[in-house]
Amino acid sequence: MNFSSKLIENAVNEFSRLPGIGKKTALRLVFHLLKQSPQEVSEFSAAFTQMRNEIKYCTRCYNVSDNTLCEICSNTKRDSSLLCVVEDLRDVMAIENTNQFNGFYHVLGGIISPMDGIGPKDLNIEPLVSRVKEGEIKEVIMALSTTMEGDTTNFYIYKRLSGTTVKISTIARGIAVGDELEYADEVTLGRSLINRIPYENSLSVR
Repeated sequence: MNFSSKLIENAVNEFSRLPGIGKKTALRLVFHLLKQSPQEVSEFSAAFTQMRNEIKYCTRCYNVSDNTLCEICSNTKRDSSLLCVVEDLRDVMAIENTNQFNGFYHVLGGIISPMDGIGPKDLNIEPLVSRVKEGEIKEVIMALSTTMEGDTTNFYIYKRLSGTTVKISTIARGIAVGDELEYADEVTLGRSLINRIPYENSLSVR
């Protein structure tokens, strides 16, 4: 791709570094920005700079937040006996969009993946165990992707919580094996939450 301007080329290269953005799409985005006023472009760039510099992580669930506690953890109307364990913030958003869950979340920040050098100590698993041992949580819902790595993480957490009295369940397999939660449609994901099963049952069908 030939450019008549080094400035355009640099902007295209930066956009194309984003996931799923190729050179042609990046070029369309750059041309769109060129049609905007300088003030609009400044506001656009400022929004990302502010996000990167000021974003926080909730000290309780590890979701992204504008404050020390995220809006979900600060909501006293939610069911404090239910805790849904997810991989990252995209899964929180996916589940919230179903309007079928009114408990709290715990964001692991990833899943166990030896191939990628990610072990249990690299995730927010110990804080999860500590939250459960506080005694207020009655059920932990494992809502990780139905991949080998997701299943491995589920089993590890199940073993870590085996000495507690908390009920451990997993979302129903309405989510196809190998799928990630963020790509599931809201109806399927909502039904998988409602029809969740005891985690022990999922072990028997493997």
